[in-house]
Amino acid sequence: MTGAERLAEFATALSLDDIPEDVVEDAKLHLLDVLGCGLAAEGYGLGTEGRVTMAELGGEPQASVIGHREGMPAANAAFANAVACHALDFDDTHAGCTCHISVVVCPAAVAAAEACGASGPELLTAIVAGNEIVARIGMAAPSAFHERGLHPTAVVGIFGATAAVCRLRGLDAPRTTRALGIAGSMGSGLFAYLSDGSATKPIHAGWAAHGAVLAAALAAHGATGPAAVLEDRFGTYAVHAGSEDVDLEPQLADLGERWETSNIAYKPYPACHFIHASLGAVASIVEREALAPGDIAEIVAVVPHPNYVQTVLEPVEDKVAPRTSYEAKFSLQYSAAAMVVHGRVGLESYEEAAIRDREVLDVAQRVTHELAHFATYPQALPGGARVRTTDGRELVELVPYQLGCAENPMSADDVRAKFRGNASRALGDDAVGALEGAVLGLDDLPGVEGAFAVLGEASARQPAAA
Repeated sequence: MTGAERLAEFATALSLDDIPEDVVEDAKLHLLDVLGCGLAAEGYGLGTEGRVTMAELGGEPQASVIGHREGMPAANAAFANAVACHALDFDDTHAGCTCHISVVVCPAAVAAAEACGASGPELLTAIVAGNEIVARIGMAAPSAFHERGLHPTAVVGIFGATAAVCRLRGLDAPRTTRALGIAGSMGSGLFAYLSDGSATKPIHAGWAAHGAVLAAALAAHGATGPAAVLEDRFGTYAVHAGSEDVDLEPQLADLGERWETSNIAYKPYPACHFIHASLGAVASIVEREALAPGDIAEIVAVVPHPNYVQTVLEPVEDKVAPRTSYEAKFSLQYSAAAMVVHGRVGLESYEEAAIRDREVLDVAQRVTHELAHFATYPQALPGGARVRTTDGRELVELVPYQLGCAENPMSADDVRAKFRGNASRALGDDAVGALEGAVLGLDDLPGVEGAFAVLGEASARQPAAA
């Protein structure tokens, strides 16, 4: 059997009873988290281009859309919601495959579940199946997609989202295999946005979620796709990862035994995940030593891999003075400086006025970097900092596991608090509570109809951040 055939067998055979209770709880919290991220973006008036563009296309309202009361066809809803949920770069990441898993799998699965009239348990099972498939495909070639300038969230994420939608549509394993084969031709996403701070990256998530719904529909109506889409000489690994020698077998051998859903890491900071460990290290040093900006002569960000450097540290002239709010989210220099000056990094740190703060930009000029070995990479996203003070001290903090991952977790209460803070930027308290209750109670919900309708009530309540 090919990789796609084995993944299709897993996705179609899985039941909620097969999934450990803690994994189910994790799946619910990740769905809650990613929806909160989308609502926060709506509150800022960001990521709305996906919704407006899809609204132009019209069509039968099948699924709920953040900020759009009428609903949209499932594929269009998946696109609009995924763009919104990734707009602030506050959504989760699986370190081992370097993918933002929930932002592709969840919008596609929720839209399909609403369109198909699925139950809450069916939706949760589909999400877990999708999560596991994204993680396994990505973990077989860690860093390889990034090194070629491709966004694995889109290139790999579409496979898991497609499997989730196929399951919700009731497709069997052969048709799911065909859908995965089709999805392989839809995976795309270039890191070219890093050159000028364009906010193109959220569209990658939208396109993958949209493509997943279409791939499943095409397979349902008889379209074919290559069963060897992953390992073929012209398949995903050969073309997008640059190697025909990727060994997927270790990732397939324990499907249903090892659960990668629980290894998806939450984000405490609304910035690229490569920044988080070093940012946490800077925060720890500054707080422990009570340092003021004027006390700092240099900050050396310690990072584990050249991918970090090309994504969040270079070119230096752009990173130390980001041109857009989105570019600031991919600047370790700016983010570390904001932490030093303000003692925290949150959504407000990346607003247009904030990225012009002269004191922050001055400290950013003092941030350099060095590469170091971390045994925890790439299964985690480690980092650290060395701070040299003006009185000659050198203060070092290394973070092998970034806050929010399984080894250094945010609690369930932390995740719920993050959701409430984000969602309240676009919804009133009653609506926030209703959505939280619906998501956390999905395993007891006989039907998802109406569970996500409150998303349509979201509206901008903040000035635009970019």
